[in-house]
Amino acid sequence: MPLRLVVLVSGSGTLLQALLDAQAAGTLAGEVVAVGSDRADAQGLQRAERAGIPTFVHPLARGADRAAWDAGLVEAVARFAPDLVVSAGFMKLVGPAFLSRFAMVNTHPALLPAFPGMHGVADALAHGVKVTGATLFAVDEGVDTGRILAQEAVTVLPQDTVETLHERIKVVERRILVHFVNDYAAHKE
Repeated sequence: MPLRLVVLVSGSGTLLQALLDAQAAGTLAGEVVAVGSDRADAQGLQRAERAGIPTFVHPLARGADRAAWDAGLVEAVARFAPDLVVSAGFMKLVGPAFLSRFAMVNTHPALLPAFPGMHGVADALAHGVKVTGATLFAVDEGVDTGRILAQEAVTVLPQDTVETLHERIKVVERRILVHFVNDYAAHKE
Protein backbone atom coordinates (compact mmCIF):
# COMPACT_ATOMS: atom_id res chain seq x y z
CA MET A 1 0.00 0.00 0.00
CA PRO A 2 1.68 3.25 -1.07
CA LEU A 3 2.03 6.11 1.37
CA ARG A 4 -0.92 8.49 1.04
CA LEU A 5 0.27 12.08 0.53
CA VAL A 6 -1.65 15.33 0.68
CA VAL A 7 0.44 18.16 -0.73
CA LEU A 8 -0.21 21.80 0.20
CA VAL A 9 0.92 24.53 -2.22
CA SER A 10 0.64 28.30 -2.55
CA GLY A 11 2.51 28.89 -5.81
CA SER A 12 3.95 27.21 -8.87
CA GLY A 13 4.13 23.68 -7.46
CA THR A 14 7.59 22.62 -8.63
CA LEU A 15 8.09 20.49 -5.50
CA LEU A 16 4.69 18.92 -6.14
CA GLN A 17 5.77 18.26 -9.73
CA ALA A 18 8.85 16.39 -8.48
CA LEU A 19 6.55 14.09 -6.49
CA LEU A 20 4.18 13.67 -9.45
CA ASP A 21 7.07 12.89 -11.80
CA ALA A 22 8.49 10.29 -9.40
CA GLN A 23 5.02 8.81 -8.95
CA ALA A 24 4.51 8.58 -12.74
CA ALA A 25 7.95 6.99 -13.13
CA GLY A 26 7.16 4.40 -10.47
CA THR A 27 9.99 5.64 -8.26
CA LEU A 28 7.86 7.11 -5.46
CA ALA A 29 6.74 4.85 -2.62
CA GLY A 30 3.70 7.04 -2.23
CA GLU A 31 0.70 8.44 -3.99
CA VAL A 32 -0.40 12.06 -4.06
CA VAL A 33 -4.08 11.67 -3.19
CA ALA A 34 -4.95 15.39 -3.02
CA VAL A 35 -3.47 18.85 -3.42
CA GLY A 36 -4.71 21.81 -1.43
CA SER A 37 -3.94 25.50 -1.50
CA ASP A 38 -4.71 28.74 0.28
CA ARG A 39 -4.87 30.44 -3.15
CA ALA A 40 -7.34 29.58 -5.91
CA ASP A 41 -4.86 30.83 -8.53
CA ALA A 42 -1.94 28.65 -7.38
CA GLN A 43 -0.32 27.05 -10.40
CA GLY A 44 0.27 23.92 -8.32
CA LEU A 45 -3.49 23.28 -8.38
CA GLN A 46 -3.39 23.24 -12.19
CA ARG A 47 -0.51 20.74 -12.11
CA ALA A 48 -2.58 18.48 -9.86
CA GLU A 49 -5.69 18.81 -12.03
CA ARG A 50 -3.68 17.90 -15.15
CA ALA A 51 -2.52 14.78 -13.28
CA GLY A 52 -6.11 13.89 -12.35
CA ILE A 53 -5.57 14.53 -8.63
CA PRO A 54 -8.37 16.02 -6.53
CA THR A 55 -7.76 19.59 -5.35
CA PHE A 56 -9.22 21.92 -2.76
CA VAL A 57 -8.79 25.58 -1.83
CA HIS A 58 -8.87 26.80 1.77
CA PRO A 59 -8.12 30.54 1.79
CA LEU A 60 -7.19 32.54 4.86
CA ALA A 61 -8.88 35.92 4.70
CA ARG A 62 -7.05 38.89 6.21
CA GLY A 63 -8.09 39.23 9.84
CA ALA A 64 -9.76 35.80 9.92
CA ASP A 65 -9.79 33.63 13.03
CA ARG A 66 -6.61 31.51 12.69
CA ALA A 67 -7.88 28.71 14.96
CA ALA A 68 -11.05 28.40 12.88
CA TRP A 69 -9.00 28.42 9.66
CA ASP A 70 -6.72 25.72 11.09
CA ALA A 71 -9.72 23.57 12.09
CA GLY A 72 -11.13 23.97 8.59
CA LEU A 73 -7.82 22.91 7.06
CA VAL A 74 -7.80 19.83 9.31
CA GLU A 75 -11.25 18.94 8.00
CA ALA A 76 -10.28 19.50 4.35
CA VAL A 77 -7.12 17.39 4.61
CA ALA A 78 -8.67 14.64 6.78
CA ARG A 79 -11.11 13.76 3.98
CA PHE A 80 -8.15 12.22 2.14
CA ALA A 81 -6.74 10.22 5.11
CA PRO A 82 -3.08 11.07 4.47
CA ASP A 83 -0.15 9.25 6.01
CA LEU A 84 1.95 12.37 5.47
CA VAL A 85 1.24 16.00 4.57
CA VAL A 86 3.86 17.75 2.45
CA SER A 87 4.16 21.52 2.54
CA ALA A 88 5.45 22.25 -0.95
CA GLY A 89 5.74 26.01 -1.01
CA PHE A 90 2.66 26.42 1.22
CA MET A 91 3.07 29.93 2.58
CA LYS A 92 0.82 29.64 5.64
CA LEU A 93 1.69 28.44 9.11
CA VAL A 94 -0.53 25.64 10.33
CA GLY A 95 -1.66 25.63 13.95
CA PRO A 96 -1.86 23.20 16.84
CA ALA A 97 -5.06 21.48 15.68
CA PHE A 98 -3.41 20.58 12.38
CA LEU A 99 -0.06 19.57 13.86
CA SER A 100 -1.66 17.35 16.49
CA ARG A 101 -3.50 15.46 13.73
CA PHE A 102 -1.00 15.06 10.89
CA ALA A 103 2.68 14.37 10.32
CA MET A 104 3.90 17.21 8.09
CA VAL A 105 7.20 18.01 6.39
CA ASN A 106 8.48 21.08 4.59
CA THR A 107 11.59 22.12 2.69
CA HIS A 108 13.57 25.31 3.07
CA PRO A 109 16.17 26.84 0.71
CA ALA A 110 18.95 27.19 3.29
CA LEU A 111 20.81 25.04 5.79
CA LEU A 112 18.63 25.57 8.83
CA PRO A 113 18.90 26.83 11.48
CA ALA A 114 20.71 29.47 9.38
CA PHE A 115 18.55 31.85 7.35
CA PRO A 116 14.99 30.87 8.32
CA GLY A 117 11.98 32.70 6.93
CA MET A 118 10.85 33.75 3.50
CA HIS A 119 14.17 35.17 2.25
CA GLY A 120 16.62 32.34 2.99
CA VAL A 121 18.43 32.55 -0.35
CA ALA A 122 18.74 36.35 -0.35
CA ASP A 123 19.85 36.30 3.29
CA ALA A 124 22.55 33.73 2.55
CA LEU A 125 23.88 35.83 -0.34
CA ALA A 126 23.74 39.02 1.74
CA HIS A 127 25.81 37.35 4.45
CA GLY A 128 28.43 36.23 1.94
CA VAL A 129 28.31 32.53 2.80
CA LYS A 130 30.22 30.20 0.50
CA VAL A 131 27.90 27.25 1.12
CA THR A 132 24.14 27.15 1.64
CA GLY A 133 21.72 24.42 0.69
CA ALA A 134 18.37 22.79 1.27
CA THR A 135 16.76 21.45 4.42
CA LEU A 136 13.82 19.12 4.86
CA PHE A 137 12.25 19.35 8.31
CA ALA A 138 9.28 18.23 10.39
CA VAL A 139 6.83 21.12 10.66
CA ASP A 140 6.18 22.49 14.13
CA GLU A 141 4.47 25.68 15.30
CA GLY A 142 7.49 27.89 14.62
CA VAL A 143 8.87 29.37 11.42
CA ASP A 144 11.36 26.85 10.02
CA THR A 145 12.14 25.56 13.53
CA GLY A 146 11.14 21.90 13.26
CA ARG A 147 13.39 18.86 13.64
CA ILE A 148 15.81 18.63 10.71
CA LEU A 149 15.25 15.42 8.73
CA ALA A 150 17.62 15.93 5.78
CA GLN A 151 20.04 18.53 4.48
CA GLU A 152 22.26 18.89 1.45
CA ALA A 153 24.80 21.60 0.75
CA VAL A 154 24.91 23.80 -2.36
CA THR A 155 28.02 25.82 -3.16
CA VAL A 156 27.48 29.56 -3.65
CA LEU A 157 29.19 30.61 -6.87
CA PRO A 158 30.81 34.05 -7.19
CA GLN A 159 28.41 35.07 -9.97
CA ASP A 160 25.26 33.82 -8.22
CA THR A 161 22.14 35.94 -7.98
CA VAL A 162 19.18 35.09 -5.78
CA GLU A 163 17.51 33.56 -8.83
CA THR A 164 20.43 31.40 -10.03
CA LEU A 165 21.26 30.15 -6.55
CA HIS A 166 17.60 29.45 -5.75
CA GLU A 167 17.20 27.41 -8.95
CA ARG A 168 20.12 25.16 -7.96
CA ILE A 169 18.76 24.81 -4.43
CA LYS A 170 15.33 23.85 -5.79
CA VAL A 171 16.89 20.91 -7.64
CA VAL A 172 18.29 19.67 -4.33
CA GLU A 173 15.00 20.31 -2.48
CA ARG A 174 13.12 18.17 -4.99
CA ARG A 175 15.61 15.33 -4.70
CA ILE A 176 15.70 15.25 -0.90
CA LEU A 177 11.89 15.44 -0.73
CA VAL A 178 11.39 12.42 -3.00
CA HIS A 179 14.13 10.52 -1.16
CA PHE A 180 12.56 11.34 2.21
CA VAL A 181 9.08 10.20 1.12
CA ASN A 182 10.55 6.88 -0.02
CA ASP A 183 12.50 6.48 3.22
CA TYR A 184 9.46 7.43 5.31
CA ALA A 185 7.32 4.87 3.45
CA ALA A 186 9.94 2.16 4.00
CA HIS A 187 10.02 2.79 7.74
CA LYS A 188 6.23 3.19 8.05
CA GLU A 189 5.60 -0.45 7.12
